[in-house]
Amino acid sequence: MIKLVNVSKAYLKNVKILQDINLYIEAGEFVSLVGQSGSGKTSLVKILIGEEKVSDGRVIIGDWDITKISRKEVPYLRRQIGVIFQDFKLLPQKTLWENVAFALEVCGQPQGKINKVVSSVMRLVGLEDKKDRYPHEVSGGEQQRAAIARALVHQPKILLADEPTGNLDSINANEIVDLLIRINNFGTTVILVTHNREIVNHLKKRVIAIDKGRVVSDQEKGKYLL
Repeated sequence: MIKLVNVSKAYLKNVKILQDINLYIEAGEFVSLVGQSGSGKTSLVKILIGEEKVSDGRVIIGDWDITKISRKEVPYLRRQIGVIFQDFKLLPQKTLWENVAFALEVCGQPQGKINKVVSSVMRLVGLEDKKDRYPHEVSGGEQQRAAIARALVHQPKILLADEPTGNLDSINANEIVDLLIRINNFGTTVILVTHNREIVNHLKKRVIAIDKGRVVSDQEKGKYLL
């Protein structure tokens, strides 16, 4: 569950990037968050993952009020929210397997658990046969699937995909969206931040549109109307 109550964000005294955002996203939903560049989407994403704090209002993730989250608590929040970015953010000197495993190694997990979890998520994203390859040796779509596997190792309740298809062709983009739908079907809440009108309209799921820092539309089975 994600709840935003009267959330505003200002970087300068009189310039609000977000204004009075009120949202409720139920556990297990698939939501597309859309809006033009500068609409406030990026700021909202940063608030949800604890990278930015609100100027006003409250932000609740599950039963945790993260409104005034401390820097020390952010890593614990990131284990509840898996995040996927447009540019993959894979370590080039590590294989796909090592990239995924690294997310558990930095948390001090035992090797036996790491092997079990990484095998499971690599199988889920269809990369069992590519696990020993390096990022530069696979396609963009496969790099993004590895990034998704990495985001899943902590079994997060929420998966936030920030423009995950922005660097992909239409075939790879559709494969990534299909994978996100599969993950959502397991019960994970998925928030897809995207400019891709075709994908949003094809999904026929909830669409939240932001413009000039405000929620201007919230449709249960919507389309990209901006």
